[in-house]
Amino acid sequence: MEKIYTASVVVIGGRDGHAKSSDGIFETDLRKPKEMGGQGGAPNPEQLFATAWGSCYLGALQTVAEHAGVDATDTNVNVHISFNKDGNGFALSAELDVHIPKITVEEAQTLAEKAHAVCPYSKATKGNIETRITAV
Repeated sequence: MEKIYTASVVVIGGRDGHAKSSDGIFETDLRKPKEMGGQGGAPNPEQLFATAWGSCYLGALQTVAEHAGVDATDTNVNVHISFNKDGNGFALSAELDVHIPKITVEEAQTLAEKAHAVCPYSKATKGNIETRITAV
């Protein structure tokens, strides 16, 4: 595998901490959400993961759509990352709701699934977290 780019972020303090990228472009406080007993008011790991996966997924979707001759300019994905309690502790689950205008839901579902098969984040989570991809 040939590395193309490596992101480096230092995180201090965990869910109630601070994150900063090595290039200084990205910096934020982190807060546990109120639903998990925290104070909220700052991004949490699930929001950051949803942002990263969603932006990567849309890049994959735009490539797949282009190869299929579909204009995906106004496409969007609503990513839901849930923090769940399971029998062994905790686990994440994901729902990606994909909207591709100007084509049928069935055509959009086909493209959404093809993008899921090639997106690096989707590949990384395959078999690791329960994931639902739905064209809306």
